[in-house]
Amino acid sequence: MQRTSRVALLGVLVLTLGACSSEFPEGEPPDSVATQQAGLTGPCAGNTSFQVGSGIYDITGPAAELGMMGYAMVDQKTAGIHQRLRARAFVIASPCNGKRVAFVSADLGQIFQGVKQQVVERLQARYGTVYSDANVLLSATHTHSGPGGFSHYALYNLTILGYDQQNFEAIVDGIVQAIVRAHTNLVPGSIRINSGDLLNTSTNRSPEAYQLNPATERSQFAYDTDKKMTLLRMQGTDGTEVGELNWFAVHGTSMGNDNRLISGDNKGYASYLFEKAKGADYLASKTFVAAFAQSNEGDVTPNIYGGTNGGGANDIESTELSGSKQYTLAKSLYDGASTLLTGAVDYRHTHVKMDAVQVAPQYGGGTARTTCTAAIGISMLAGAEDGPGYGSEGASCAQIHDLWSAFTCAVTTKPCQGEKPIVLEMGSMTPYPWTPEVLPLQVVTLGNLALVAVPFEMTTMSGRRLRQAVLTQLAPIGVDQVVIAGLSNAYAGYLATREEYAKQDYEGASTHFGPWTLGAVQQETEKLAAALRDGTSVPAGPTPRDLRNEQTTLQTGVVFDDKLLWVDFGSVVTNANASYTRGQTVTVKFWGGHPKNNLHRQGSFLQVQRKSGSSWVTVAYDWDWETKYLWERNNCVPTLACSHVTIEWKIPSTATPGTYRIRHDGDWKSGWDGLIRPYTGYSREFTVN
Repeated sequence: MQRTSRVALLGVLVLTLGACSSEFPEGEPPDSVATQQAGLTGPCAGNTSFQVGSGIYDITGPAAELGMMGYAMVDQKTAGIHQRLRARAFVIASPCNGKRVAFVSADLGQIFQGVKQQVVERLQARYGTVYSDANVLLSATHTHSGPGGFSHYALYNLTILGYDQQNFEAIVDGIVQAIVRAHTNLVPGSIRINSGDLLNTSTNRSPEAYQLNPATERSQFAYDTDKKMTLLRMQGTDGTEVGELNWFAVHGTSMGNDNRLISGDNKGYASYLFEKAKGADYLASKTFVAAFAQSNEGDVTPNIYGGTNGGGANDIESTELSGSKQYTLAKSLYDGASTLLTGAVDYRHTHVKMDAVQVAPQYGGGTARTTCTAAIGISMLAGAEDGPGYGSEGASCAQIHDLWSAFTCAVTTKPCQGEKPIVLEMGSMTPYPWTPEVLPLQVVTLGNLALVAVPFEMTTMSGRRLRQAVLTQLAPIGVDQVVIAGLSNAYAGYLATREEYAKQDYEGASTHFGPWTLGAVQQETEKLAAALRDGTSVPAGPTPRDLRNEQTTLQTGVVFDDKLLWVDFGSVVTNANASYTRGQTVTVKFWGGHPKNNLHRQGSFLQVQRKSGSSWVTVAYDWDWETKYLWERNNCVPTLACSHVTIEWKIPSTATPGTYRIRHDGDWKSGWDGLIRPYTGYSREFTVN
């Protein structure tokens, strides 16, 4: 999470698998089946037969006048759509042991705890004990260009001006619907794995902090960020391509903090390219799904030329460059994937009170330690290189010497937080902490691949240490690859190494629970991995708060929509030209309604239509990269409640010559009866030559 303005300072097998008596509700098998669950002996030994299903669903929230989540700038509010946000779900099951997992990669800045709670709650209302906290893994891509207000914790809603139920519901329902589709689409199949390095796409934005890690440790790696992309290719036994899922660590900050259009950023664009190449149909209940999931991106930026420079002439071009590189490697890995995953699906999950972990000496630098009440440091105000804020990074009490900073350190710093001069202690706020302190940890095995789900943004070296710790525990049961699934199941800031923490760059200042947080996470995650290896159970841990009924907001809904008396909603303000050539941009402005009236999820606010005989064929929607839906308030007298909607279509070089038109679909709210009514507007017909 980049913060640049800190104001006071996420059917087919339902009978054979779904209700299977061999599926343990919380994924905790009895000791007697340990080796069978591990896949070393018994029915899962050498298993390569899985059930695989994919599903995709729209999670796009309000496209106007809602603060965006990621850069935390009060004035960065949504004003249209460049690309719709999606939840991409995969259900993977191993019939040999009757177990399954649901993995979702969602185009969101974070997965907040309330989202996970209600997704699982709704899945259990539909499927009973088939899905639980233990076998549902929700991960965010970390785009910084989506609407916010969907956390139940105050810190993450501050710059949004409170909680937004409409956005929260769009996200939760969309994730649930994606999982339902993946569940329904389960078919017998296989999973192939491939990996490769992706260079010139990421760089470390805090290299000085990284250099503080031991030289002997750094010498084991060629780069100061992880360049490896790990990809799974899923297909049915009949050859039907189900989808692909890959992990690569890079921030979703190709689009900068002056952007107002909803976008999936570089990972969303990469998914779009892959799905388009495979002919995916976003309106179909079953289609190919390509997920570009997030990993340990904490100190990794796509702006490889420094600061906010991603190499393009503007943010859109930079997004295209980063996304295209990820897509190109993913497509190559997908086409070349030949190694089958072997083994079974398994998982362990627990909740940990992260502000009160007793860290054993082997995880605390040789001394017993404790974690701290959640707090952020002064350097968080500075932001990071690809989202600069106020002041500069590295503000540790050992490095700051001006009178005010010295006073701040003397008054606010607490021994538990080490070098961190505290600017806000979220964990001591009342009546509820401003960030969660009871957090989920989860380990999932998909055959010989392990996924480690963490509710943090892990730095490069933090991720490497945790991967190795889990690999050491799981290697005896055949696991030979480990992936960090970052920003998963909840969110509580960053996770830096102890050495990086001392530098107090943005990442260290944003590590909530103090200098030994990574040691605590490693300790508790190793317990999960060991239990998974041994086939033993783990305690559920403390129950997180459910704060759904404790939310406040300054958000205002749509009171009513207005227009001039002599026009209708959908009437054209500025029309298209009579003709265009490929590469030019068509721009049409309409009298419109507020997009909060109807989010048009699984729909579109625009259609580009080509004439075919006497019919019109839609060739582009508001999720296509060549289109933009832009909304602006038009303060017409006397009500100040008018809206203008502008549709842009950059004509692709591959566009078929012919006659076209732009269609806009929206909804307006009456000030007389409060009812919301749909409207449709059309541009003039124009030719593309």
